[in-house]
Amino acid sequence: MSEFIQQVINGVSLGSIYALIALGYTMVYGILRFINFAHSDIFMIGAFVAYFAAPMILKLCGGNLFLAGPLAMVLSMLVCSALGVTIEKLAYKPLRSRPTITVLITAIGVSFFLEYGGQLVFGPDPKPFPDLIPKANVIDAGGVVVSSTPLMVIGTAIGLMLLLRWVVMSTKTGTAMRALSFNLQAAKLMGININRIVSFTFVLGSSLAAAAAVLYASVYPSINPLMGVFPGLKAFIAAVVGGIGNLVGAALGGLIIGITETFVTGYISATYRDAIAFGILIVILLFRPAGLLGKFESERV
Repeated sequence: MSEFIQQVINGVSLGSIYALIALGYTMVYGILRFINFAHSDIFMIGAFVAYFAAPMILKLCGGNLFLAGPLAMVLSMLVCSALGVTIEKLAYKPLRSRPTITVLITAIGVSFFLEYGGQLVFGPDPKPFPDLIPKANVIDAGGVVVSSTPLMVIGTAIGLMLLLRWVVMSTKTGTAMRALSFNLQAAKLMGININRIVSFTFVLGSSLAAAAAVLYASVYPSINPLMGVFPGLKAFIAAVVGGIGNLVGAALGGLIIGITETFVTGYISATYRDAIAFGILIVILLFRPAGLLGKFESERV
């Protein structure tokens, strides 16, 4: 039972990170109806921003991780927000009226540019990520040992997701986002500034990817320019499993993938940890193509 509880906590922690990344995929898809494949590489950039900024931030904070960690995360979120908006303005906005396949190919190209540009700038070798989360055993009873890292990851992820829900559901900008998601042309006729809302969506998605990167690197403290490939792919699967375009579905899908992956690693074999996500995706697409919380939409041909 103690091992089971630890596996659940680890699974929820990993699933929370996948959920944060998946929310970026699902918000962009909900409004523009395309998959931003460069999102996983913004995740990678977020980790490197925190990596290079950490020594200076730790020095300014006198080594206090309770201050340095949040500051590094906020800085990473700001940089990635600017990067996400820049990519949208330069690469996606000029193609907004083009067929979706054109934008998808462009997104793949941007993804490769960031990955191999990262290898050129940062170097291909893995780098040890500094400690930005205080490490201590919070629970040590009955054979259950729970460190502070997964609990802080879960708490941070929940806080960010609640903040995102408040923005989307309780602000004018969030109302405009939902209007665009429902009918972009009708929202434009109602006077909504499409460009501003799309840019804001990329700000939110990129910020969450950066926060997820800092949390992920704190749990798995080794970063490299290709580190976003598998987490990004699994987060995309999580978005599809939950119902892409649905915020709650993205969070639910992330938890399902994270918990399942952790249990497969702990009780079966780590060999199958990556394959299980694709297995879940195939099952969902076979029996519920719109995802667990997604809605079927009829389209005119």
